[in-house]
Parts: sequence; C-alpha cells; structure tokens
Amino acid sequence: MTVDRFFLQLTKECVVMSGGERLFHCKDPAVWRGVYDKYWAVVEAKAAGKQKSSGKLLELEKWYQMQLPAAILARTERSLTQSELVKLMEWKLTRGKFRPRLKQLVGSNSEEAVLQCTKKAFCLLPDVQSAIAELSTLKGLGPATASAVLAAGAPGEVAFMADEVVESIAELRPVQYTAKHFSLFLEKIQHKTNQLNEADSQHDWTPHKVELCLWACQIQPSLLKVLPLSDNPNRETEEEETRERRSKRRKTE
Repeated sequence: MTVDRFFLQLTKECVVMSGGERLFHCKDPAVWRGVYDKYWAVVEAKAAGKQKSSGKLLELEKWYQMQLPAAILARTERSLTQSELVKLMEWKLTRGKFRPRLKQLVGSNSEEAVLQCTKKAFCLLPDVQSAIAELSTLKGLGPATASAVLAAGAPGEVAFMADEVVESIAELRPVQYTAKHFSLFLEKIQHKTNQLNEADSQHDWTPHKVELCLWACQIQPSLLKVLPLSDNPNRETEEEETRERRSKRRKTE
C-alpha cells in the first residue's frame, strides 16, 4: 500500500463511518468531554429542525435528563409513576421514531402496576437483564424503553438503547429490539465507559454519559471534524505496512 493509497483509505473510512462510530473508536477522553459539553447545543439544533414540535422536544429532553432523575432519586425506593412513564414514552417518541400506538399501550398500564413493576426493576439492579425483563412485562415496554427507565434512575449502570447510539457500533447494526441485542449493546457501552475512566483522571464516565456523547455525534457528525490518527482502528496494521514499504524501498535503492 502506497502512502497515497493509505491516506485515501483513511479518508474513505472517515466518510463511510458515521459521527457516532468515529467517536466510538476514539480513546481520548478529552475528545469525548468536548462532545459532552456540546450535548445541549445538539439537542437545541435538533429541536429547531422539528419545527412544530421544537419546543416540545427541548422541554421533554430537559425533563428526562434532569427532572425525572431527581424525582426518582428523591423517593425512598426508586420507581416511576404512571404519568411519568407515559411522559417518558412521549419523550422517546418525540426524540426518535414516532409510534403513536406505543403511547396508547403505555397509558393503558395501571398506576399500581407501574409503581410495583418499576420499583421491583430498580431493586433487581445490578442485574440489568432481570430488571429489563421485569419492565418488559408492562404494556408497550420493550428492552429499549425499559433501558430508558433504568438509565433515568441508574445512569451509572444503564445506558438508554437509542437507535442512534446502537447504530454507532458497527457490530450491532442493524438495530434489533431484543433482550439479547440490548445485552450486547450494554456490554459495548460498559467497555467504553471503563476505557474512558482508565484514561481520564476525573473518572466520572458512566454508561449514560457515554450514550449521550454517541447520540450527539450521530445527530451532528460535524462535532468531530478531525479525529487524532491514533484513534483510527486500523492504524497499527497500516503502520506495519508502512514500515515494510520503507524497508523494501531501502533494499532496492
């Protein structure tokens, strides 16, 4: 591989890879922190593009990211009310793909069923899979929505399985809304969380924080105009090929 071909291949990779995928391969916590600092700017930009629902999206995002977690943690036992669960589904549908039938299904759950089920799910942690299975017994809740419930009350253990975030991880495409796929997703996110905490002196990365960064980059790839070459996943192989080329060149000179 010539030097020109090497840079051509690198350019193609950067074009093909989405913003979220490029960030997922990045190991520099400074890059991730820079993306995290831009999270709300990305939300505002996405909200502006929603036109009629622009104000609604921003309001719901602030509610889910700030108000709901505070309400859950203020309770003696972590749980959600029926109205909170309905609003969470509204947030999820406004932020992503709109499926009106899901909101109706979630709204058909009784107050008692929601309180008891969400309370039990949080008590099952750190067994995330069991907690997901418990929440999935409620009408209208699959692994993705269940993960949103858990991420709101346990961001240090669970990440929301948003379509955009799953699509940031090549091995997990296409998105599948199954418990098995969620398990693979969380494993990848937890690995990246541990990797960042090992490299970052602040040690404050959580699965939910990693998820927010990947979502932001998938929505607005321009956040990563330039990634350090060291974060190219094929760099070691390419460096070895470069060394071999130089060695052959010296022998023929």
